[in-house]
Amino acid sequence: MGEHRSPPFRAEHIGSLLRPPALKQALAAHGRGELSHADLHALEDRLILDAIALQESVGLQSVTDGEFRRSIYFGHFPQAVAGFTDMEAELDFQDANGQRMRYQTPVVTGTLRRERGIATEEFRYVRAHTRATPKVTLPSPCSQHYFRWREGISDRVYPDLELFFADVARVYREELAALADLGATVVQLDDVSLPLLCDARLRAGVQARGYDPDALVDTYVAANNAALRERPPGLRVGMHLCRGNNQGKWLGEGGYEAIAEKLFTGLEIDFFCLEYDGPRAGSFEPLRFMPADKSVVLGLVSSKTPVLESVDELCRRIEEAGRYVPLERLCLSPQCGFASTAPGNPLTAADQRRKLERVVEVARRTWGTA
Repeated sequence: MGEHRSPPFRAEHIGSLLRPPALKQALAAHGRGELSHADLHALEDRLILDAIALQESVGLQSVTDGEFRRSIYFGHFPQAVAGFTDMEAELDFQDANGQRMRYQTPVVTGTLRRERGIATEEFRYVRAHTRATPKVTLPSPCSQHYFRWREGISDRVYPDLELFFADVARVYREELAALADLGATVVQLDDVSLPLLCDARLRAGVQARGYDPDALVDTYVAANNAALRERPPGLRVGMHLCRGNNQGKWLGEGGYEAIAEKLFTGLEIDFFCLEYDGPRAGSFEPLRFMPADKSVVLGLVSSKTPVLESVDELCRRIEEAGRYVPLERLCLSPQCGFASTAPGNPLTAADQRRKLERVVEVARRTWGTA
């Protein structure tokens, strides 16, 4: 099909990579007060060069820093934005055996204000060390409500929810403008909140919080669009829709049908990265709502398991999705990052490389380019 040079590329990955053992050890030492921030930062610098080299060597055109400077995929956001306090999360992760895991999460307890760049320094470093396209990843605007808003706490600061979303939008507008000024050309918003509105159990939980789940989809689409309203020209924005990814565990399940029409037709972005790595993701049928001006990155390769997907099976599934979205608007990726949290998913570095190589291999076979 010829060259495909603007993001998303035919072969993509979502952002995070497995942390090397040396980095995990350094993070633990830093947490104990045995390693200075300067020494940790210097180690991160060196290891990020290895992460960039990995992505380049397997043939990816879209490159991140592996999110090596973050403890969790959204960790850079509350570090740069005032107004959050860590508390125990109200949701828990589970795996295929039903094992559950609790975790800490930032909660809105003050007025949100961008105090410094969120991903700007990460972008600067990657751009300075690759000839590929640096991709910036940020948590989605609407996730600042779904996960960060705590009834009885956050509403003391923001009794009017519209004022809260206005401050959220301002933070993102400032960050996107700063990234564009630095030369960024693609930003990926990572969202878990919208896919969880497809899970019957979690929809009931949203209702218990006092919200209509369907109306909340409308609210979230509007919140995302408000945050992107002054998007600089030349900056392409996509959204990765995730059902939770923490050490191989997840938060929710269910196909995209409940949100597809409102989300795909209403969200003012350029592409969607959609998890489609197993039965929990449902069928490709919701893709029938995808507008003709949007691309779809199919997350068909699982980052949760070391089992390597076959070329034939991936090609078959891409062909199946092509019944709803033309092949020229499709791309391929893992369904999520390999380490949305620093501990990482239950794979080895060799497994990770094989998975990324497989994405590139299938992309080249399908489209003639990665």
